[in-house]
Amino acid sequence: MNQTLKPVQQSETLGAQVLQQIKEILLTGRITPGESLSLRSAAESLGVSMMPVRQAVHQLVADQALEVTPNRSVRVPVMTAAQFHEVTQIRLEVESYAVEKAVPNVDPALVQSLRELNAALSKALTAGGDSLGDAVLLNKTLHFSIYSAANMPTLVKMIESLWLRIGPILNYDLRSGSERTLNKVAVAHHDALINALEAQDIASARKALQQDIETAYQYIVSQRYAGLATRHGLGTAP
Repeated sequence: MNQTLKPVQQSETLGAQVLQQIKEILLTGRITPGESLSLRSAAESLGVSMMPVRQAVHQLVADQALEVTPNRSVRVPVMTAAQFHEVTQIRLEVESYAVEKAVPNVDPALVQSLRELNAALSKALTAGGDSLGDAVLLNKTLHFSIYSAANMPTLVKMIESLWLRIGPILNYDLRSGSERTLNKVAVAHHDALINALEAQDIASARKALQQDIETAYQYIVSQRYAGLATRHGLGTAP
């Protein structure tokens, strides 16, 4: 994880930069569930004192994106099957709503940007290996570019909070080199989503987004929570 941290710029607020960099690691699944976070190593990588790192971690613990273990170490929580199901249910509703609100604000420049991101994602999936790490970041950037178009900062903040919890587990999908990854299922759903956004088709945009979430959910539960998708009727999209 420390290899992804970069020294912060002294011209900006240290605390905000430290928090954003640790958030980005969680959002893009570069640290796995159960993995410990060394505050000292993080501070050294960022080139700051321990204080802003402690402050960032304190906030992320309050957001349930990190947790303090009985021996006082800090780690990424291991999400239970019930928690994963709950977060996915919420994501389906909240992120679909963000897509719906983004549709009227979609312009050709955004569509072009989304197509370029999806093409880069497709290329990363084809390359495999270390490029799968890039795929996770590209996927996150594409989604949040759409959500930001809703012009509802509070809503985007809510989605970010969900992704802070779900990000570490999403690497089981995009980083795994699974059949779903090799078949570029996410890329296909993104194509459908982008086409719907361009056509100002709210219903189709919501459906494409939901299928993207559900198929990722299906793969992850098949690997970690066998039977959960069937019991709760999720992950049934083709």
